[in-house]
Order: sequence, then structure tokens, then C-alpha cells
Amino acid sequence: MQPQPREITADYRRRAGVLTWSAVVVGALMAVALVVSVVFLIRADQDTRNAAYGYLALVLWVGIAAAVPVLLALAIPAARMRRRLRERQPDVRAGGA
Repeated sequence: MQPQPREITADYRRRAGVLTWSAVVVGALMAVALVVSVVFLIRADQDTRNAAYGYLALVLWVGIAAAVPVLLALAIPAARMRRRLRERQPDVRAGGA
């Protein structure tokens, strides 16, 4: 006999939403940091007096590398929770209640 799946509560749905949006925000911040780091590298390459921008780009890359595990820690559970919600949700198009 297989164990019965637990009921999906409103708190579970809320947590799935929070994890999903947190992953989206972290991913967006990583994308912005990547673009800014490229801009910093371009500025550093234009003039030797702006060499500090190259170091700022390196700092951003370290931040991006450090954020990858955070993004994975948010996105993987969020995806599993959202899939579970979709599987348990009655299909309205198929005539389910």
C-alpha cells in the first residue's frame, strides 16, 4: 500500500511562489551584474586611468560565482514545488472539478 500524498495547503502554495520569485530576482541580479561587469571591462580597457573598473568587474564575477549555488538552492525546490502543484491541480480544460 502506497502512502497517501499530503494535502497541499495555502502555505505550501505561498512558499512555492516566494521561492519562484526569489529565484527570478537572484537570476535577474546575476544578469545585471554580468552586463555591468562587461561595461566595467570596456571602460577599463579604454583608458589606463580607469583600470580600477577591471577590478570591479572581477569582484562582480566573484559575486556571480557565489550566487550560482544560491540560485540553484532556490530554483530547484521551487521547480519541484510548482510541478507538484500542477500535478495536483484539477485540469479545468478536461472537465475536472
